[in-house]
Amino acid sequence: MILLNPGPVNVSPRVTAALGRGDLCHREPEFGALLASIRLRLLQAFAPAGGFTAIVLSGSGTAALEAAVTSVLSPHGRLVVVANGVYGERIAAMAAAARLAHTVVEGDWTAPPDLDAVERALSAPDVEAVAVVHHETTTGLRNPVAEVGRLARAHGKLLLVDSISGLAGDPLDVEEADLVVGTANKCIQGLPGMAFVLVREAVIERLLTYPRRSLYLSLATYHEAEVPFTPAVQVAYALDEALCELLDEGVAARIGRHAAAANLLRAGFERRGLRFVLPPELRSNSITALWLPPGQRYVELHDGLKARGFVIYEGQGRLQRDIFRVANMGHLRTADFECFLGALDEVLAR
Repeated sequence: MILLNPGPVNVSPRVTAALGRGDLCHREPEFGALLASIRLRLLQAFAPAGGFTAIVLSGSGTAALEAAVTSVLSPHGRLVVVANGVYGERIAAMAAAARLAHTVVEGDWTAPPDLDAVERALSAPDVEAVAVVHHETTTGLRNPVAEVGRLARAHGKLLLVDSISGLAGDPLDVEEADLVVGTANKCIQGLPGMAFVLVREAVIERLLTYPRRSLYLSLATYHEAEVPFTPAVQVAYALDEALCELLDEGVAARIGRHAAAANLLRAGFERRGLRFVLPPELRSNSITALWLPPGQRYVELHDGLKARGFVIYEGQGRLQRDIFRVANMGHLRTADFECFLGALDEVLAR
């Protein structure tokens, strides 16, 4: 089955084989060595200039994101949340669930955020951090992380970036941020169950002094103990191998591969008369959002493609009934995308 949903993704035989390395007690030095390898490879891939530490935990990308959100504020701080899609709204929901003071800068789901509105929100004296989604998978939109980062630095605030579906898919200069959240099972091409936060070393020292608002989801807990709870050992093996594979390919080459696949698919969609949700300059390298053709229901499109070996993704939230999404993440070849376009022809012809 070819997965054209934005995670979990198809992985290489090399990553799958890593699951068979055997059972391991997480309190033994062998697991410590495995965790050290993962952390080192994360930093080599995404923060090669140094100055960051990698905090790894078992859970989905959402778990790591919630750990970052609930760890980033002092008792009197406020978080500004840039929300122009489901995942920005999810950050705000996390802040609300933790009873953290926060201000939401809402925006159109098919447009970049209003940077003037972001700057006005950052000017409040109790604001300590701003959170933004790098790649808003609701529509496949790339947000202007660098611009938000410049505003944050100008006002002396921390920048928290949700790059769960962005890392290794679209360019991101980690130096622009203070906390960057990622996961194993999207463009890194690992398996679900492990996630991480890259934190600036100077910032983690500040976070250690803040209240721990969760027992399990606390960055300070993982920084101090590294393995405070039972981790997903076999998934960690797979993540380590996926990171090795990523470094072998090169992060820039991985990003280029995603861009080439997206261009191939988008040219095919255009030839078939499908309409894009976003203009070219806003689209990510790894997801394309398309309006459903007139008279076409998503369930019929999905089921017809699945019967031919391809899984696509429906819209979310207010766009659920109107769009569908095609991701090009994972260990896939040009031939896979060409076969998908042929299957799409068959289903649309029906």
